[in-house]
Amino acid sequence: MICEPYDIVVVPFPFTDRDASKRRPALVVSSTGFNRGHAQLFLAMITSTKSEWPSDVILGGWRDANLSVPCKVRFKLFTLDRTMIIRKLGILAPGDRQAVRDALSRWIAIT
Repeated sequence: MICEPYDIVVVPFPFTDRDASKRRPALVVSSTGFNRGHAQLFLAMITSTKSEWPSDVILGGWRDANLSVPCKVRFKLFTLDRTMIIRKLGILAPGDRQAVRDALSRWIAIT
C-alpha cells in the first residue's frame, strides 16, 4: 500500500517493552518519495493515553481524521514494512499537519 505523508493508518504497533503488538493508529511521517521508493514507512505513534510527553502534539481535528477519541501524536518513531499496514484510517487536518511539521522540526535534529 502506498501512503502519503500525514495519512493515518492502522498497524500492529510494536511495543519496545514486550513481545506483543496491538492494532493501533499511526501517522505516516515519511515523504511521498521515500514511501514510493522503499518497502518501509516512517511512522509516529498516535495515542489517547492521559500521560504526556513534552513533544506530544494534541490533535484538534481528531474527528475529521476518523479517530474515535481525542488523540495525540507521540514521537515514538518506528519503521514498518508497507505490507504490514492493515488499512488507511484517515488523514490529518491541515492545522494538525502544521503542528506536526513544527514539532518534527523542533524535536528531530535534521539541520
